[in-house]
Amino acid sequence: MNILVLHGPNLNLLGTREPDVYGRDTLGGINEAITTLAAELGISVTCFQSNSEGELIDRIHTAASTCDGIVINPAAYTHTSVAIRDALSAVALPVVEVHLSNIHRREEFRTRSFIAPVAVGQISGFGPDSYLLGLRAVFNQIKKGL
Repeated sequence: MNILVLHGPNLNLLGTREPDVYGRDTLGGINEAITTLAAELGISVTCFQSNSEGELIDRIHTAASTCDGIVINPAAYTHTSVAIRDALSAVALPVVEVHLSNIHRREEFRTRSFIAPVAVGQISGFGPDSYLLGLRAVFNQIKKGL
């Protein structure tokens, strides 16, 4: 089983970007935790971050033939990208949307997700654990479908 973990724009700045909202963990640290959990589950993961909508979409398209599921933190694209939503829908893989902060406790514009309607579920507000919960969730969804 291979899972694609996508990190959207500005997540490369984790650790220094608004630590009161996003915490002090770095993206590298989060990727290490994801990789460790994947090894415990006996699966492989590919982690990828981009600030470019097109690069994220290209990775989603490639996942259709190389992955069994996707965990995505679309970051700001959550609220703006119909293109990422359409790409996720097109590949027809199980998708779990994750967020470090609780997007429903933030600004009104952040409460609307274009991704949620095409995802199996959404996990938000648990910091880096959101990714780990998301990985477990997509793993379990894939196992149920096998």
